[in-house]
Amino acid sequence: MSRIIATYGRLLATAMGQTLLLALYGLFFACIIGMIVGIMSVVRSRICRFIAAVFVNLIRGVPMIVLAYFIYFGVPYFWNTILGRGGMTLTALQAGSICLALNCGAYMAEIIRAGIEAVDVGQMEAARSLGLPWWRSMVRVVMPQAIRMMIPSIINQFIITLKDTSILSVIGFPELVNTAKNVVAATFMSFQTWAIVGVMYLIVILLLQWAAKALERRLKYGT
Repeated sequence: MSRIIATYGRLLATAMGQTLLLALYGLFFACIIGMIVGIMSVVRSRICRFIAAVFVNLIRGVPMIVLAYFIYFGVPYFWNTILGRGGMTLTALQAGSICLALNCGAYMAEIIRAGIEAVDVGQMEAARSLGLPWWRSMVRVVMPQAIRMMIPSIINQFIITLKDTSILSVIGFPELVNTAKNVVAATFMSFQTWAIVGVMYLIVILLLQWAAKALERRLKYGT
C-alpha cells in the first residue's frame, strides 16, 4: 500500500481534485435548475407545474449511466448526423457536468419544493397583505426561511452527487474511480488501491458531514 501511495499518490490526489471539481460544477448548475424547477412546481400555473413534474419524473426515472451515455454520445450524434449541423463535440468534463446538473437538479427541485411548502402559508399571506408582489414575497420572505430547512438536505445531495461522479468513469472522465482502475491495471494491487480510494472518499465525505452539522448549528442557534 505504501508503494502505491509513494508512486501514485499524487495522481490519485489529482483525480480526487477532478472529482470535487466535477461535483462542484454539477451542484452549481443543479442549484440553478433546482431553484427554477422547484419554484415552478409551487406556482399557481398548471402549465408550470406540469413542466416541472415532467422534468423531475423524466430525469429521476432514467439511470444516470444511461443519461451520461446519452449526453456524451447521443447528443453530438443527433446534432452532427441527424440534424446535419456538424462540428459538435463534448468533453468528458462538459458531458459529466451536464449529466450531474440534470440528475442532481431534479432532486434539488424536490428539496426546494418541499422546503417552500414547509414554510407556513401564513408567511406568504402576511407578505402579500403588506402589498408585496408574489415574486418578492417568495424571494424576501419565504425563501430565506425555506433555505434554513433545506441546508441539511442540500449538503446530503452534494455528498450523493460526489459519490455519483464515479459513474462518469464510463465516459472516460479522469475522476478517482477511473484513475484507480488504471492504477490497478498497472500494479495488479486491487485490494490496496481500492482501500486507498475508499479512505479518500470517506475522508472527504466525513469533512462534508462535519461542515453540514456546523452550518446547521450556526443557522439554528446563530453561533
